[in-house]
Amino acid sequence: MKQASLDLNLTVRKTRKQVFLEQMDKVVPWDELVQLIAPYYSEGIKGRPPFALQTMLRIHFMQQWFNLADQAMEEAFFDTPLYREFAQLPAFGRLPDESTILRFRHRLEKHKLAEQILATINELLEQRGLLLKAGTAVDATLIAAPSSTKNKDKARDPEMHSSQKGNEWHFGMKAHIGVDADSGLVHTVRCTSGNVADVTEANSLLHGQEADVFGDAGYQGADKRPDAKPCHQWHVAMRPGKRRKLDKDNNPVDALIDKVERIKASIRAKVEHPFRVIKRQFGFTKVRYRGLKKNTLQIKTLFALSNLWMVRHKLLGAQA
Repeated sequence: MKQASLDLNLTVRKTRKQVFLEQMDKVVPWDELVQLIAPYYSEGIKGRPPFALQTMLRIHFMQQWFNLADQAMEEAFFDTPLYREFAQLPAFGRLPDESTILRFRHRLEKHKLAEQILATINELLEQRGLLLKAGTAVDATLIAAPSSTKNKDKARDPEMHSSQKGNEWHFGMKAHIGVDADSGLVHTVRCTSGNVADVTEANSLLHGQEADVFGDAGYQGADKRPDAKPCHQWHVAMRPGKRRKLDKDNNPVDALIDKVERIKASIRAKVEHPFRVIKRQFGFTKVRYRGLKKNTLQIKTLFALSNLWMVRHKLLGAQA
């Protein structure tokens, strides 16, 4: 009889999810963020002792990274030991339930801590020389919202609106961002309903210290709006139809104009990187909550985490 072989799995290969969490564990400034949230966290004088603040913050960030709702996060602890390990939870101890996770998120929303999380992370990146303030690129992206009326209110979210992009209509909201023109890191986030024009929010996306601002053709006239400041030099893309009329081959002036447009486009391209991270890396393509307020706070947290993701290799290199 053929002897059965003993199959031992001796592989030490790590999954992409494990590598991701190991990297983020090292680059997230846990101590600074815990210190920021601690004054608003429950001391557990009454009732069951609360989970450690850092544990709840780790859970909150995993929700953003893996696009998990509160109930899905609770169930994931039973399916994925890696999540328990990252949250620093015991293998056979008490686990946070859906309501515990919900209350922590409500606490962050109540005290508007998402914006402070973004500011704390950016301050750390600025200290490390990764976030400069010489120039800013601005842009906006549409975030879809459920258009169905098959809900308790029998209506769409009144704070979401339709917006036309090309020949297609999209229902939802817009995330407007200002990013560092050198690194592509997000420093300012504004959220509006989907029907708000990009140029309306243009000057609110600037931190005030930049000299040059870059935007696509949708920001034409931003420098002439009432909230514009003369210290900012706007470099806005030429409208596509006008650019197509340039005679680059026969007219040296048109060729030079086209070259300038390509340079501006290469700088503006960096504003697309954070959008790609939150939509493709983190899977955030549709709003989870009703109303602008809650969704805005989540989006600010997402962009704070995207900043760390985009410079993780530099941060890890500095630690090494």
